[in-house]
Amino acid sequence: MTIAVIPSRYGSSRFEGKPLALVYGKPMIQRVYEQTQKSKAVSKTIVATDDERIFKTVEHFGGIAVMTSDECRSGTDRVAQAADILNLGADDIIVNIQGDQPVFNPLTIDEMISPFSHDPALVMSTLAFKIKDEREITDPKDVKVTFDNNGFALYFSRAQIPYPRDLETKADFYKHLGFYAYKKSFLDTLVTLPTGTCEHIEKLEQLRVLEFGYRIKVVITQYDSPEIDLPCDIKRIEAKLLHS
Repeated sequence: MTIAVIPSRYGSSRFEGKPLALVYGKPMIQRVYEQTQKSKAVSKTIVATDDERIFKTVEHFGGIAVMTSDECRSGTDRVAQAADILNLGADDIIVNIQGDQPVFNPLTIDEMISPFSHDPALVMSTLAFKIKDEREITDPKDVKVTFDNNGFALYFSRAQIPYPRDLETKADFYKHLGFYAYKKSFLDTLVTLPTGTCEHIEKLEQLRVLEFGYRIKVVITQYDSPEIDLPCDIKRIEAKLLHS
């Protein structure tokens, strides 16, 4: 069984109340929820929140929400709490959906979980997109990822990776889209691990996985998934909705 969980919190230093911000007439959390529901692979979609306003909004549009602790250190921990509340099995696949990417393509969820069907040892996967906008290569807001010849992550960084020593060297760069899929058994392990050194420095929770010796399969998708970081980004996303 595959369950999608959207971790959602009201507080944000850059954009407080972001999940409830209207995006072309609907709360952002509703846009994300509805996109997730379009995935053929997802059995159920859940919003995991610590805020009563978000909880009530999800119920109002007919979605399912669970209340989690307000002391979760990351979205991953909030997803794990929701999985426990739902009493999911060890081999169930849990998909962590980014709550600020309301126009993502639902096919990317299917792409991300497909490796689990032919690799029984796989515990976690994520998505990456080949960068087309050169600005994103050096913008720390856009996380980059490098991976080995078998498609497993080597490192995630806010910096440009890999960095061409010689200017004439051509390289492809990949943006991490921030969606994850895990086996429930591994998610239980992940949330017991302490914060890693690189995780703390880069403020990227997926680095905890690599620092403690686990592997993340990187699935390359042809579909970008722009995020809303600040109120000014909403107009850009609404324009995409108008032309979709």
